[in-house]
Amino acid sequence: MAVALGFDAFSLGLGIGLRGIRIKDILKLSSVIALFHIIMPLGGIVMGQFVSGLLGSVATIAAGILLLLLGGHMIYSSLRGDAVTSFDHRTTWGLLVFALSVSIDSFSVGITLGMFAADIWLTVLLFGIFGGLMSIMGLLLGRKVSADLGEYGEALGGAILFVFGILFIF
Repeated sequence: MAVALGFDAFSLGLGIGLRGIRIKDILKLSSVIALFHIIMPLGGIVMGQFVSGLLGSVATIAAGILLLLLGGHMIYSSLRGDAVTSFDHRTTWGLLVFALSVSIDSFSVGITLGMFAADIWLTVLLFGIFGGLMSIMGLLLGRKVSADLGEYGEALGGAILFVFGILFIF
């Protein structure tokens, strides 16, 4: 389960990495994603079975909408050039929005975990470790590829986020 949740972080990290990102920002963003991959399932466990049916689909749709907006904005920004302020993962707001959109599905998983007698702390720590490591891998790969893509990197990254947003919703 931790690997499956980590693949979201990898894929979305790839999209952000395609815009070009500094190593310092990769470490900061991945750390926050890892933290959110721990906090979100714990929050889900606390919410428990009471709202599991409703919140599972609402959380996924909310993540999809966030990704659609981020991806669409990145595509628009890359086509318009400097005339548009792009989504900035380096700001506190941008960092939190991106980490939330990547980690919100782990909230739903946490609700399900609350119904099982699994080792909760080990499970959520593994979620955090895999979420953080896989986001680092995606960001680094996107960064490497972005040098070859030039100005089209941001548009491709936005397209990846946009597609994942659609997949989350449907």
